[in-house]
Amino acid sequence: MKMHNVGTSSRPSSTSSGSSSGSKGGMPQRYVTVLLTFLCTCVCYIERVGFSIAYTAAASSAGVGDSTKGHLLSAFYYGYASSQVPGGWAAQRFGGRRVLLMSFILWSLTSALTPTRADNVTGLIIARLLVGVAQGFIFPSIHTVLAQWVPPHERSRSVSLTTSGMYFGAAGGMLYLPNLVAKSGPRAVFLSESLMGAAWALLWLKYSSDPPGSDGKASLGEVASTAFERAKLLLPVQTVELEKGLEEKSALEKGKKKRVDQEVAAGEKPKPKDRGGGIPWKKIMLSWSVWAIVVNNFTFHYSLYVLMNWLPTYFDQGLRINLSSMGSSKGLPYFLMFIMSNVGGVLADHLITRRIFSVTKTRKVLNTIGFITAAVALMLMSSMRSAFGAVVCSSVVLGACSLARAGFAVNHMDIAPRYAGIVMGVSNTAGTVAGVVGVAATGQILEASITGSADLNNWAVVFAIPALLSVLSALMFIVFATGERIFE
Repeated sequence: MKMHNVGTSSRPSSTSSGSSSGSKGGMPQRYVTVLLTFLCTCVCYIERVGFSIAYTAAASSAGVGDSTKGHLLSAFYYGYASSQVPGGWAAQRFGGRRVLLMSFILWSLTSALTPTRADNVTGLIIARLLVGVAQGFIFPSIHTVLAQWVPPHERSRSVSLTTSGMYFGAAGGMLYLPNLVAKSGPRAVFLSESLMGAAWALLWLKYSSDPPGSDGKASLGEVASTAFERAKLLLPVQTVELEKGLEEKSALEKGKKKRVDQEVAAGEKPKPKDRGGGIPWKKIMLSWSVWAIVVNNFTFHYSLYVLMNWLPTYFDQGLRINLSSMGSSKGLPYFLMFIMSNVGGVLADHLITRRIFSVTKTRKVLNTIGFITAAVALMLMSSMRSAFGAVVCSSVVLGACSLARAGFAVNHMDIAPRYAGIVMGVSNTAGTVAGVVGVAATGQILEASITGSADLNNWAVVFAIPALLSVLSALMFIVFATGERIFE
């Protein structure tokens, strides 16, 4: 059954929330959009974890060293970093829905063609670079789409549900893919991931849609205005933030119309409408509030990518435990991330909508609790000598980091609803650089020691770095972050 958008010719009542956003079978289109973006991030992280597992197995058989392994695993992030800001621009210029679809098609095709021989370093690096470039467009596009569809009072839980797909996918990958590699080899993993990517692309093509009255391209004010206007219809009692947003939008439109009328009266040719320009790059790059998000995104992804890429090696060589023999426990860290991400989103929206805390205080409290807890667990992790202890510590680290996302990761849409994709692109570039630096540096740290990855003391150094970063990032967010809209 095909979804249809509801026309905008008649104004729905506040009790008909679904009709204001398009629906299928009674489900509002914005919920369908959030569900699809959840599945999107889920599939993406199955691919990332799957490659790490498949390559670790192949590299062990081929005798590939930790340094080479680190450089190859980090190749993805070079490509990923290069396309974050272009991804934000493309989503703003051409529409997040279109860009997201093209990204999935490209990485799915590349994954299917990935070489399986661990000693084919050049071929593997090229493949991972291309997959990274294609996936780099995904999160800026998602934030652009969510900024169009999701009203502010649903913002935290919608973003948290979407990003929790990363952890659900990683958990599923850790749970099932080691057995698939053991039985059928790396090629089976790559082909399975490609098929999942193609399946999601078909779902997105069939069930996603642009906001009512949109041509798919997000102009200067459209990204913010669609969600603000939708929220005004949905909320029984309008919040001060929504009223302020709509009033300011109306004032801007009146000012623009007045300037155009003056230019026409003076015989001047009006300037063409700017579909994707007008982005305040200088203000964004010089904002301490933006840099608070950037630094925390860097720290989050440093911890996530180091653990995601090196946990298989940590268990296999550090603790001498085979992943395929660990059962469901190996997926626990990512399942806890999935749970805590959604807990953080619901809790943040509750604190804000019930006016227990301001938006600013809510973001800072959850961010601080998350990163400080993660720092403590990281320092304890290297002292664990059993699979149970290591799984518990890594679960606390990743669960606490995902709770922190209800602070810094939603803050893009608080401070810059119109430029959410752009700010996300800038922020996620830093997060991707963390992947390049963290994954490669971990390989260098382990190989620099005579005892290598078999010595748990070397892992203490590996885990101490993100622990320190977590504390520093939490402090920076406390000082510089805000929940107020600062980009008009």
